Amino acid sequence: QVQLVESGGGLVQAGGSLRLSCAASRIMFSIVTMGWYRQAPGKQRELVARINSSGLTNYADSVKGRFTISRDNAKNTVYLQMNSLKPEDTAVYYCTLDRGGAVYWGQGTQVTVSS
Repeated sequence: QVQLVESGGGLVQAGGSLRLSCAASRIMFSIVTMGWYRQAPGKQRELVARINSSGLTNYADSVKGRFTISRDNAKNTVYLQMNSLKPEDTAVYYCTLDRGGAVYWGQGTQVTVSS
């Protein structure tokens, strides 16, 4: 089965930066679409960023200019670089892998931004 292991969450002050990582295994990583979702308490889960096999990216309007998604196919890893963090970014962040309509989820990592 596909396995996604996330790391990099934590507590940061507003204006700070954090980088999330997600390592995938048991998959041909280079051909899949990877993404990051987040869910804050009492709110719907939302797509934060996505990157396809060609490197094409898209972002939620709320994070454009602040977050960057990237992938290293040699390491089977996707990253989310988060800069200029705001308290509104506080959420559990989930790594996702999309393979032909089947979506796999990581365990989630908590990001907390203090004001």
